[in-house]
Formats: sequence, structure tokens, C-alpha cells
Amino acid sequence: MDTGTHVVMGIALGGLATLDPVVFGSHATTTSVLIATIAGSQIPDIDTVLKLRNNAIYIRNHRGITHSIPAVILWPLVLTAIIYLFFPGANLFHLWAWTFAAVFIHVFVDIFNAYGTQALRPFSTKWIALGVINTFDPIIFGIHVVGIVIWVLGANPGYTFLIMYIVIFGYYLARFRAKKKVLNEVKTIIPDATEIIIAPTMKFHHWRIAAMNEKQFFVGKSEDKQVKILDRFNRIPVPHTPVIEAAKKDKNLSAFLSFSPVYRWEVDEYNDYFEIRFIDLRYRSNGHYPFVAVVQLDCHLKPISSYTGWVFSEKKLRKKLSIIPS
Repeated sequence: MDTGTHVVMGIALGGLATLDPVVFGSHATTTSVLIATIAGSQIPDIDTVLKLRNNAIYIRNHRGITHSIPAVILWPLVLTAIIYLFFPGANLFHLWAWTFAAVFIHVFVDIFNAYGTQALRPFSTKWIALGVINTFDPIIFGIHVVGIVIWVLGANPGYTFLIMYIVIFGYYLARFRAKKKVLNEVKTIIPDATEIIIAPTMKFHHWRIAAMNEKQFFVGKSEDKQVKILDRFNRIPVPHTPVIEAAKKDKNLSAFLSFSPVYRWEVDEYNDYFEIRFIDLRYRSNGHYPFVAVVQLDCHLKPISSYTGWVFSEKKLRKKLSIIPS
């Protein structure tokens, strides 16, 4: 989920914690738990700072080790130790328990996004992405905001957020059902599909679709329960040519390939350089595929420039690559 949603989730969990008699019975514990649930709902995303270095490191590591099993165990211990220094009168066990809940819920809800997490590390580096909730879901965010406002107006926070979480649980079930219907429709249109990826958007009945069979890639959308295939591309295996193999050594393309499961590729040869482009097919937007990896090599296959990330125009891509288009 996005940062804002994780913040309101932390506040809501702190309110829910007041149903715990030990938390409710101690001002120090109540205050420390609220701080802990907000901090615990944010701490796994500390790897966002990697984006300050470059996109390749960020793509390869975001929601990786910081969302792993060891991290889910470690973060609550670190936060509890720090917060307890400022609230020595708090109940240590209950402070840790609610901090653990906040960290665990952060990682758990991220699994439902299309991006996913490597939550099973170190046992598996596989990305777990159920793809039923958008990174920012206005309904989930809005329900949390309403709950917080009701709390501020004087309602019991524990029961307020308990009811809220029951409603959100029902919403998650509805999202699963909606995705299942889209999946069944895609299977009808592409009966020989070997892989189907359905990704949510901010709108309940709008989904992005990327699928493949043995010969083609299919890109489509579902809007208001109607599935439409927008683009088809022939599946051409990535060749083991010297140009491609040299490009694969680039950190940006390597990061892209570690993250993207469905993509097509292009190689263009100019007078004095090669340009290799890999295009993720999951994020079609207004006829454009904005998530790419591009590598430029000179005639001796030495790197000139490269980039991976989101670009919404060729002009901006050229600016990222810092060259004038041929």
C-alpha cells in the first residue's frame, strides 16, 4: 500500500488496541502503543530511501529484505526497545505485541497488491502478489479516514475500528470475487493462455490484463465487467546474441528482468550505437507502456547509458538517457 494508507492503518490499529484491557488501563501503554502502531506501519518501507541512489537498486530491493520473515521479527523488537525508553511505565509485552501486529499487517496487506513482496525470504525469493488491491485504494483509505474522524468526534475507538475492519474484510472478499470474474472471462477469450496477470486499478470495476499463450502476448483491460483485448504481440524469444548478452550485464536491465514477468524486447542499431529496450506489458496507460528498461551500447558493446523506471513520453526517456535521439 502507499504511505498515506499505511499511516491511517497505523492510527486505526492504535485505536483498535484500546480493546486490550492492559493497553486501555495505562496511559503510558496507550500512548506508546499508538506511536508504535504508526511507526510499525511505516518501518518496512524504509527501503524507499534506496530510490535516492537509483531506480535499479530500488526496483531490485524494494519490498524485499525489509518485508522478509527476519525483518517482521526484527522490526518490532527494535521499535519496542526505542519507544520503551521514552515510556518506561508501559507494559513491555503488550507494547511489543501491538508493534508486531502493525509490522505484520503492513507486510500482509502489501501481498494483495500487484507489486507484491518477498515475504517468504529467506526461504524463497519469489514475489508474492495477489493483485486484488491497488497500491492506493481510495475505498480502503476513505474507510480509515471516516473511522478516524468518528474517533475524533468522541466514539469508542476500539469498537469503531473493529467494525471498520469487518467492513474492509468484506471489501477484500468482494475484490477477490471481482477479479475471479475477470479471470474467467479472459480464459474464455484466450482459452489456451499459459499465464494471465490481472492487476487492479483505483476503480473497482477497472482492471489491467496481461496474458500469454505459446505464440502471443495479449494486453487488455476490463471496465464495467467487459473485457477487451487492446494489443497483441508475437512472442519472440530473447536471442543469445552478443548485443543482448552485453546489455543484460547492465544493472538497470538486470533489475528490470528480476522484477518483470511479462515483457517484449526491441533492438535498434544506429550509426554508432545499439539501443536495447525491454518493455513491461502489465502497465499499459493511454496506449503507452511506461515501465521500461533501456540500454545503449557503443559499436564495441561498451555501455553508453541506461535507464529503468517509469517514463510517459519518448522525450522524457531521451532526457533520462542524456542523448539526442538519432
